[in-house]
Amino acid sequence: MAVLKPSQDVQPLSAFRANAAGFLDQLRSTKRPLVLTQHGKSAAVVLDVDQYEALVDEIEVIRDIRQAKAELARGEGIPHEDVVAELGARLTR
Repeated sequence: MAVLKPSQDVQPLSAFRANAAGFLDQLRSTKRPLVLTQHGKSAAVVLDVDQYEALVDEIEVIRDIRQAKAELARGEGIPHEDVVAELGARLTR
């Protein structure tokens, strides 16, 4: 995800409402998130769909890694040799 540029990427909700199509074009072209403010405070973050999907995918990978590490710490892992042997057996069937 591209780095946020506060001078361009933080906008009041009223400006977004007045020019939603323009801001959506900006999201697609810059790949940067847009922070919307309400009463001078951050209220929402708007992302391009591709950036959102990439973010969700990355979160899922991180969760999978954390789960795998926890399973290994509990001794629930499968030795590498066993995995290779099992995959080899499945491929030759």
